[in-house]
Amino acid sequence: MIDDPRGFILANTRLQRPPHTPELILHLADEVTPIWKLTEEALGELGLDPPFWAFAWSGGQGLARYVLDHPQCVAGKRVLDFATGSGLVAIAAMTAGAAQATGCDIDGFCAAAVALNAEANGVEVGFIHADLLDALPPPVDVILAGDIAYEKPLAARVRAWLRQAHAAGTQVLIGDPHRTYFDPEGLEPLAEYQVETTRELEDFAVKRSGVWRMI
Repeated sequence: MIDDPRGFILANTRLQRPPHTPELILHLADEVTPIWKLTEEALGELGLDPPFWAFAWSGGQGLARYVLDHPQCVAGKRVLDFATGSGLVAIAAMTAGAAQATGCDIDGFCAAAVALNAEANGVEVGFIHADLLDALPPPVDVILAGDIAYEKPLAARVRAWLRQAHAAGTQVLIGDPHRTYFDPEGLEPLAEYQVETTRELEDFAVKRSGVWRMI
């Protein structure tokens, strides 16, 4: 187990500005393969999950861009960033004027990544280390969910949970680069972006990433 997640992140990333949200700065890995290989090799020995927190994924970048360009969707509101990873979307929400933003992730390592990235951007972001899908959605005003459709069972599970949240009065915004298991039914398209990425992460150098609102 890594005793110092903060130190591990600082040693294996550097501060960079995601291509589609240059207003923000994150501790990101320069290359995918070395850090991914490191954590895969160390998985059993050190207890690490794959380092999703080390990259600005295209769906999250699109969602963060929308929030920054449309601050009224989060301004003064309580926001949950589901499967937060690096904390990019939660940080965008705080930058856009959210009353509070909390990231949640099943990877406890994300706590250090979110804290470091929030600190770098001069905002405060909370963190919940839990699988929130096992309980009723929390009483927040807005749930932001980026890149949640890369696995079929997970996509269906998250979609049902988000539908519960919407039925309870929470606004739900989803960012996704049209992944195989993304289902647009019951969603209103809000925006679409051409997000620069890397072929190490995605199948194209530029991904067409959309933002939708649950209706």
